[in-house]
Amino acid sequence: MDIPQNTVVAVADGEKLSLFKNEGDAQNVKLKALPDADVDSSKIPSGARHSSSSANPDDSQQDEDGFSAGIAEMLNKKVLGGNIKGLIVVAAPRTLGEMRKGYHKSLSDVLLGELDKDLTGHSIQDIEKALAAA
Repeated sequence: MDIPQNTVVAVADGEKLSLFKNEGDAQNVKLKALPDADVDSSKIPSGARHSSSSANPDDSQQDEDGFSAGIAEMLNKKVLGGNIKGLIVVAAPRTLGEMRKGYHKSLSDVLLGELDKDLTGHSIQDIEKALAAA
């Protein structure tokens, strides 16, 4: 996957978000960690407003889905504020699905790619390798 210079790479799962910026070029990716972003995890995803039962997700799953929705909202704000001009999202499959529900059109316009893989907690080198192979 080609990742142009200054593209932001968001690596997430239902509990953690790491942001990176490509300081290299499209073929020679060199990710640099960005400061931790403030994510509002109090978002209740659609369809999760009912109390837990065998047919509804448990509280921890709702918390993870809420965090995923919060990531999408934070990324939307950064895109709308002009702070992100190119974006790649790397997320665990369920997290990515929840995030997609909250993408603003402007975010979709700057989204250069997605990778449905959980790479949170992996080294920058592992993330760079996974992106190069995608």
